[in-house]
Amino acid sequence: MIALSLAEIAAVVGGQTHDIPDPSVQVTGPVVRDSREVVPGSLFAAFVGERVDGHDYARQVVEAGAAAVLAARPVGVPAIVVDDVQAALGALARHVVGRLGTTLVALTGSAGKTSTKDLIAQVLGRKAPTVFTPGSLNNEIGLPLTALSATEETRFLVLEMGARGIGHIRYLTGLTPPRIGLVLNVGSAHIGEFGGREQIAQAKGELVEALPPASEGGAAILNADDPLVKAMASRTQAKVILFGESAEADVRAENVRLTDSGQPAFRLHTPSGASDVTMRLYGEHHVSNALAAAAVAHELGMSAEEIALALSEAGSLSRWRMEVTERPDGVTIVNDAYNANPESMRAALRALAAMGKGRRTWAVLGKMAELGDEALAEHDAVGRLAVRLNVSKLVAVGGIEASWLQLGAYNEGSWGEESVHVSDAQAAVDLLRSELRPGDVVLVKASRSVGLESVAQALLETGAEGEVAAR
Repeated sequence: MIALSLAEIAAVVGGQTHDIPDPSVQVTGPVVRDSREVVPGSLFAAFVGERVDGHDYARQVVEAGAAAVLAARPVGVPAIVVDDVQAALGALARHVVGRLGTTLVALTGSAGKTSTKDLIAQVLGRKAPTVFTPGSLNNEIGLPLTALSATEETRFLVLEMGARGIGHIRYLTGLTPPRIGLVLNVGSAHIGEFGGREQIAQAKGELVEALPPASEGGAAILNADDPLVKAMASRTQAKVILFGESAEADVRAENVRLTDSGQPAFRLHTPSGASDVTMRLYGEHHVSNALAAAAVAHELGMSAEEIALALSEAGSLSRWRMEVTERPDGVTIVNDAYNANPESMRAALRALAAMGKGRRTWAVLGKMAELGDEALAEHDAVGRLAVRLNVSKLVAVGGIEASWLQLGAYNEGSWGEESVHVSDAQAAVDLLRSELRPGDVVLVKASRSVGLESVAQALLETGAEGEVAAR
């Protein structure tokens, strides 16, 4: 964060200083909410959670070097006391972003936000110092914490914005007003909370409504291949840039294909030229993500050749997202267990099919959460797709939703031979340990709440111990 005195911060957030001998002391370190992340000069934001009250750690963080605590009540050590810590954190982020001369890029969408954010950060990072959202910290707390990590040297600030209802993105853009706004897609993620795709589109489109007009440098980057996203052009006064495989896209891909290892390759076309891309990531769905990142980079002055090179060298920065690891025995584990929705499930299964040509493939799948009335149909469809893609075996893990996955596969024609329903992660591990053969490819994917990353980890540990069926 840019250096600010405790007195300045108190004024910005409308707080009262308590137990601060010298209000001119500056916060020179990061603003954090986890006591384990405190370093000398930090500001510790004390939140009250379901199980932990940050105020209880006030003395500990000050002893560790924190300049003060941002708190909802006096805590007996240097503190700035406010009525609402979350609102104060947002006000501080808004103040700091306003002081910095950074270009703020915000993105949202139903699927692919984090992977695309990571691509944008790696591409822009070749041009100038870039700060970006770590992992998926894209909410009312994570977003201001990320913004506050920017410094005077930061040229680009790339922020992922999530939404679980109408007005959420409007609130986030109020904290960190973007110049460039990117909308990836409108899918089924959280459809149970929103009520329908049109409502999701309404919420996601709040991002382009927040952009400055084209005359002030505002740019809306929209997916030409998604009608609900493309229609958002009417909701902004910013310049509109379309990306996608459509012929009308300003930034588009031609000759899209997958390598033998399942990595996408294509010819990138931008208004400034064309160049070839072969990605290190896995799955054809990353083509759309790459085009979105390319559109941002083009708008910020990078050439097609620079963008293509950066995309070809970019890797995955966030864990459990199509992490591909080959065990010593030749079994390949694809850990995509961070989250799941119908769109990302389909993309992951297609990637598995491409990677597994000539090999046995396993899809270890669990529940997709927050689908509301669409849950049965969507789980059934994913199970059916696994059979259509000739996945060797579907292992559906968990409760009723997993049984729908297995039922879809059965009704599509697996007849119990290519699919099985197991009760939990340990049962899946036990099954795979007994049946995996050298050369098999295993995809692990479900919504975050299922915790299927434990399956991937157990299988990797098994491989390290050399315990695999050799038949």
